[in-house]
Formats: sequence, structure tokens, C-alpha cells
Amino acid sequence: MSNQTPSISEAEWEVMKVLWKKGRQTANQVISAIQEQTDWKPKTIRTLLDRLTKKKVVGVDKEQKIYVFFPLYSEEECKHAEAQSFVKRVYGGTVKPLLVQFLEEESLTKEELDELYAILEQKRKE
Repeated sequence: MSNQTPSISEAEWEVMKVLWKKGRQTANQVISAIQEQTDWKPKTIRTLLDRLTKKKVVGVDKEQKIYVFFPLYSEEECKHAEAQSFVKRVYGGTVKPLLVQFLEEESLTKEELDELYAILEQKRKE
């Protein structure tokens, strides 16, 4: 997809999670999946699908009687764009303060620390 991944709201993320997990879905299938976890009304979910379609984050197959929705961006592309936006908004575009705060406040297992250390070592070599 393009380099400019559209911003999506927290509620829109719930719709995207369904489409990433289950693939192509009708509106009713998306509504059923989301209503398993929330008390959102079908109209609310339809509105979210419409917004995502207008933002060109979700595509629609209109060749059948029932519209089928599908993601136009991968979950990784959206996570990357969201992380970049967060770092820019909250930490002025600098990752180090975010990492320091995270590492000071979170408890990590030895395996997680080893994995992070390996990533840092790889970055040092680049």
C-alpha cells in the first residue's frame, strides 16, 4: 500500500482486528464478531466500516449482492504508522525516552530482556 497509512481511531481498530483475523467479511459478519466482545449497536459498527472505507483503509467488493469488506493495509503497516504517530505526538519524535520509560516501569522476564538485548546488539552492528 502507500507510504501514508491513514490514521484510525481506537474504535476503528476493533473493526480492523476482525478483518485482519477473519479476512473478507460481510457487514453482518463484522457486526456479529464485534458484538461478541462489546455492546455496540449494529449502526455504530456500520458507521465505523463506512468511515474506514472512506479513509481507504478498508476495501469493498460490490460485485455481489452483499458487500464484502477487506483490509487494504496489513496489521503491521497500521501498527507501524500508529507507533510512529504516538512517538511523534508524545515524545517529540524521539524513541529513546519512550524506551527508557517503558524499561523502567515494566517488569520483563529474562527471556524478554535477552530478546531486547539481541535487538540492541543487532542495531549496534547496523
